[in-house]
Amino acid sequence: MSSKATEERVRGSLFVISAPSGAGKTSLVRALLERCGNLEFSVSCTTRPRRDGERDGVDYHFVDHADFERRVAAGEFLEYAEVFGNYYGTSRDEVDRRLAAGRDVILEIDWQGARQVRRHMPESVSMFILPPSREALERRLHGRGKDSPEVIRQRLAEAEAEMSHWHEFEYVIVNDDFAEALDDLAALVRGRRLRRDAQAARHAALLAELGVSPGGPVE
Repeated sequence: MSSKATEERVRGSLFVISAPSGAGKTSLVRALLERCGNLEFSVSCTTRPRRDGERDGVDYHFVDHADFERRVAAGEFLEYAEVFGNYYGTSRDEVDRRLAAGRDVILEIDWQGARQVRRHMPESVSMFILPPSREALERRLHGRGKDSPEVIRQRLAEAEAEMSHWHEFEYVIVNDDFAEALDDLAALVRGRRLRRDAQAARHAALLAELGVSPGGPVE
């Protein structure tokens, strides 16, 4: 019997990615999901109104304030925050169910949410995306062409506040070249999947066939 036939299910890994607005985080996450199989995006819950083109269960799970607050009281969120009068949160049960099924999950959240996740799940992998320069950040925010100067100034101030927490994350990637930044993210995902405990469970039959103990030699 081949080792593949007797592979054990390995619990998935949770990846947390944060960045200031304009650093290219959303585009990188989309590309990472396309490149890495068995990696799923966790859709957040929010109380803010649905915008044109947004789909419930795809962009967000849209809920009302009363339901969100009930779920907060019941401890149903892995992390949550209030932003400009609206709540945003990650379902604890949804994430845990996917991880238990052996699927890797990525959360795209701010530094406050990332801090909460690290407290509840210290084994999670946290990553922060930085722009290559302040000039590039301002250029990207202006380049959207749909925000007023006042909104852009506000977003820049928010970006500066977000970036002040970069040092709290395990890995930091500068998004100067998109392809290189994507390669770096994919390498972190692959590296996590190759950790010793995961490989020991995944290839238990192979290790037995090779006559080596999953725990290594006893000294």
